[in-house]
Amino acid sequence: MDIEELRTFVEVADAGGVSPAARRLGVSKSIVSRRLMRLEQELGVQLLARTTRGAALTEAGVTFRDHAARVCIEIDIAKETILPAGDLQGRLRVAAPLTFGPTHFASVLAEMARRHPKLHLQASYTDRFVDLIAEGYDCAIRVGHLTDSNLLARRVGWTKAKYVASPDYIRDHGSPATPEEFVTHEVVMQGTETWMAMDGDTAIPLKPQGRFKADNAVALVAAALAGIGIAGVPEDLIANHLAFGALIPVMPLYPPPDIGIYVIRPPGHYPARKIRILTEMLIECYGSRSG
Repeated sequence: MDIEELRTFVEVADAGGVSPAARRLGVSKSIVSRRLMRLEQELGVQLLARTTRGAALTEAGVTFRDHAARVCIEIDIAKETILPAGDLQGRLRVAAPLTFGPTHFASVLAEMARRHPKLHLQASYTDRFVDLIAEGYDCAIRVGHLTDSNLLARRVGWTKAKYVASPDYIRDHGSPATPEEFVTHEVVMQGTETWMAMDGDTAIPLKPQGRFKADNAVALVAAALAGIGIAGVPEDLIANHLAFGALIPVMPLYPPPDIGIYVIRPPGHYPARKIRILTEMLIECYGSRSG
């Protein structure tokens, strides 16, 4: 039984169709279809029922999928044990944030590809939280405060944040000095999230209100520059604006907490070596940034 046929079946099962699985694997749809056909012929059962919307697992397919996935994982682990130290091969699919990814993490991923010529590295940059399992990612790099989930997280570093506003906003609305004053102001925000203000080691929850919302921190910086409201954003995004006075820190005695940088992966007994090496490289870059 061919391991690539097993991998292909697992990808089709998880992606819900031949076309998305082909994109994940980086091969043509015809190759995916041929692998599935050979696997089903060898097993003598139908694993997938093709529909107009994609492919659905048959009863046999549901049973076989978990076994096939475990076999693929075990083969990967076995390969890792015999590879030369530090040598990586195969594919690594990484999701990274659009706000920080191209400017902060892309160079780390490029260096990883340079060090490991046999590794096929695919990075996707988006500020939405991708479903690692459903969309077939090996791991994700995330910046922020994590929500509860069944995913496994390893913190690799920190970045600092500030509450800021434009001189025009402060002229028209004043500058809040305390959390009680802060919640009466207009903010630019991602959604309905709770903000935090640090009073020493104590975190004070804030429920701000705002009419400008965006899922990208760069867009929130632009809104703050336009005087729409107060923004809470990473310092790395606003260093130049602070230096030239286009943005001014507000409520400096109650700053936002430091922001964690994490590598997130699906649950499993032990991370693949390629994920461990990426994690180590990110720690080397960002682990010295203490909160």
